Amino acid sequence: MSGALFAVRNVLKAWALLVVACSILAGLGWLLGGYRLLSIFVFAGALLGAALYWTSDRVALGLLGARELPLAEAPGLHSTVERLAALARVLKPRLYLIPDGLPRAAAVGRGPRGSALAVSSGLLAAATPAELEAVVAHELAHVRNRDVIVQTSVVVLAATLLEFSRIGGWLQRVLLYLLGPIAAAFVHLMLSRNREFVADRDAAVLCDSPHPLADALVRLDAASELVEFAGSPATEPLYTINPFMEDGLAALFVTHPPVGERVRRLRQLDPSWPEKLRAA
Repeated sequence: MSGALFAVRNVLKAWALLVVACSILAGLGWLLGGYRLLSIFVFAGALLGAALYWTSDRVALGLLGARELPLAEAPGLHSTVERLAALARVLKPRLYLIPDGLPRAAAVGRGPRGSALAVSSGLLAAATPAELEAVVAHELAHVRNRDVIVQTSVVVLAATLLEFSRIGGWLQRVLLYLLGPIAAAFVHLMLSRNREFVADRDAAVLCDSPHPLADALVRLDAASELVEFAGSPATEPLYTINPFMEDGLAALFVTHPPVGERVRRLRQLDPSWPEKLRAA
C-alpha cells in the first residue's frame, strides 16, 4: 500500500475513533437520562476529541520524558531535519531530546502541518550521520503518511487506561490484568504493522538508498538488548523499533514487525548490494 493510501486510511481511522467514542457516550447518555443527557454526553465527547487532537502530542512527549531541543544545542540535527522535511513536503517538526542512553526516536503530532520529533541522547551518540538521517527520514515518513495522528491518540488513550490501574490500591494487579489486554487490543485494532514497512520504503526514497536505514535498524536492535530500558509499554508504537523486552505486559503492545524482516525488505530494494559490498 502506498503512503498516500495510508494517509487517507489514517484520517478515516481518526474520524472513526471520534465517531465510535461519541456513539458510546451517546448510548450511555440515553440509558441514563434520555435525549437531554445524550446530547450533553455527545457534546462532551466531541470536546474531549478536540482536546485529544490538539494536546495528545504534548502528553505523549511527557510520557517519553522529552524536552525541547534548541537550535543552538544541535544545529546540525536541525539542519538535517529541515532538509529532509522539505524533501518529504511536510513542515519541519519541533525537535525534542530524550535524555536517555538507549538509541531511539519517535514522532508525534497531528500530521504534516503539526508534528514533533524526539530523539534520544543515545541515538545522537551512537548513530553515524547516515544512520541518523535515515531514522529521521523514517519518522518524517510517519508524519507525511499521517500515522502520527493515530499513533499519538492511541498511545495516549492506552497509557491512560494503564494508569487507571494505579488507583486500585490492593486491586491494582487485578485492574492491570483487566485493563492491560483491553488497552493492547485497542492498540492492535487501530495500528497496522504495515505502516512500518511503508515508512521504511519512503525513508529509503528520501535518503536515495535503503542501506543507511537497514544499518540503523540493526544498530538500534543490538542496543536494545544491551541497554536497560523502562517506560510505559503503551508508548511502543511511537518508536522506530520496539525498545521493550517482549515479555509480560510489554509483549501485549508489540506493533512493530521483526527487525530482521524489515532489514530484509530494505536490502531487497537494492538487489545488487551484495555485489557492491564485495567490490568495495
